[in-house]
Amino acid sequence: MAQITQTENCWNISGEVVIGTVPSILVASKALPIVANTQIDFANVSDIDTSTISLILEWKRRAQKENQPIKFVNLPANLNSLTQLYGVAELIN
Repeated sequence: MAQITQTENCWNISGEVVIGTVPSILVASKALPIVANTQIDFANVSDIDTSTISLILEWKRRAQKENQPIKFVNLPANLNSLTQLYGVAELIN
């Protein structure tokens, strides 16, 4: 089961961030404020797939709308590989 929680300016993601869980993570994240220098931490993520990229890009769009910078930390190696493959690494990092 995937989960998202907030501690100060950090969103902590845990569990599987895959096509079956991304919609619920996105809905839950809408209740979390994006504050100055929000970090989204993937340290406790156990699995990802290409839908994770869509989720990250949605968060980037939201942050831009709210005029707040966000940073993604502890991205899994396979997510970095996927972002390179799809040519979106520069949008995420």
